[in-house]
Amino acid sequence: MTTHAGSIGKVAPAEGVKARQSLGSRLVEKLGGGLVRVFLIVVGLFWLVPTIGLLVSSLRAPEDMSATGWWHVFSKPSQLTFDSYQKLLENSDITSSLWNTVLITVPATVLVVVIGSLAGYAFAWMEFPGRDWWFLGVVGLLVVPVQVALIPIAELFGKIGLFGTILGVVLFHVGFGLPFAVFLLRNFFAEIPRELLEAARLDGAGELRLFARVVMPLGGPAIASLGIFQFLWVWNDMLVALVFTKSGSQPITVALQTQVRQFGNNIDVLAPGAFISMVIPLAVFFAFQRQFVTGVMAGAVK
Repeated sequence: MTTHAGSIGKVAPAEGVKARQSLGSRLVEKLGGGLVRVFLIVVGLFWLVPTIGLLVSSLRAPEDMSATGWWHVFSKPSQLTFDSYQKLLENSDITSSLWNTVLITVPATVLVVVIGSLAGYAFAWMEFPGRDWWFLGVVGLLVVPVQVALIPIAELFGKIGLFGTILGVVLFHVGFGLPFAVFLLRNFFAEIPRELLEAARLDGAGELRLFARVVMPLGGPAIASLGIFQFLWVWNDMLVALVFTKSGSQPITVALQTQVRQFGNNIDVLAPGAFISMVIPLAVFFAFQRQFVTGVMAGAVK
């Protein structure tokens, strides 16, 4: 009986604590369940409203857009038409600028990923004089604003004949994308177990083979994340392209800006053009979504 009574006395304080915390626990359980999911769904729908409005506006005739708001299409679905997209694709300035965007974005992304991967591996696992000081210099470049370098580099490109060319825009994006790429990939590669690399070296693997066969597969998620960030940044850039391009090398962002007529009345051009410019990076993001999430989570764990 004494043991039973003692056990009851020991359990009683815990039950009292549980009783005092029951209200808070119930609130946490409710907030962590269906209510939070409903709230997040509602927030997501509100976040998508501008995108949905842009899509619907791009499928309406100019006279309908000037007369009523885009939400009236739900009561009059007959307003939907692809005439604006047809006119947009027949516009040679828009189609050429879209191709210029591809010519700028793809090389700038590939070069940053390739050079950043090689440099990140070198800073992580190769010994050379001043390695740490060089890496600190790369990290220091992260704080240099793009706006500070626009005029000096524009003058430099003008002297060497690169101003107004696609190559000049690509080189600018590569130069400003590499510090972040090297910093990100160096930190990721440094977490690879040393024993794994030493085992590959004992098997006769050189540095290039070690990088291609061991480091690249393990660093795939981080490299994919970097590629997505770089692609989105270059594709959506307007400031650099506005300064460094001319009429024949303008990307889609600058071309749409130059298409704006007085008071921006050409919504029939801007809406479909803006939506096409937005859909392509979204498609790239969703295509590599799994690698992107894996890379972000791996970086968070490490």
